Amino acid sequence: MTLTDGEFLTQFEATTLAAFHHEDHVRAAWIYLRQYDVLSALAQFTNSLKRFATSQNKPELYHETITWAFFLLIHERMTEQTTQMGQRGEDIPEQERWPAFAKANPDLLTWKSVKENILTRYYDEATLQSVEARRRFVFPRATAALNIGTSVSLVGKTRQGIELLRRK
Repeated sequence: MTLTDGEFLTQFEATTLAAFHHEDHVRAAWIYLRQYDVLSALAQFTNSLKRFATSQNKPELYHETITWAFFLLIHERMTEQTTQMGQRGEDIPEQERWPAFAKANPDLLTWKSVKENILTRYYDEATLQSVEARRRFVFPRATAALNIGTSVSLVGKTRQGIELLRRK
């Protein structure tokens, strides 16, 4: 039985989910982004994710750069889809919204390793495997951003968000 978004988030925040895989990370971020502005959603998501990892006796699994980068990509896709769909998105029944987002964004749901996921478009392997990237958010390299074009918006949005977070 599939949990509703509310049930899923409640269990995630209570650290009672039986399992929490990559697709679940994406779903949790997506739910937070539907409920809060981007910076509040990021704070809620990262706090809940750290708490969940700690409850599983695996706090070392939390990776700030991977978390923030995926989160911002999810936000970007949600914004793009809202723009493309307009009001039609509101016509989708609540229980079908997550499956529709997941179906439209399979690249966000793929996690084979640090070497095989969407972030390899924005980061080199050494950066993602560094202690520094695990501990704090590291911006994508400008050369990678210029090579693929789309990550320029990720860099810009991330810089704006970090500046806002620093002011709080």
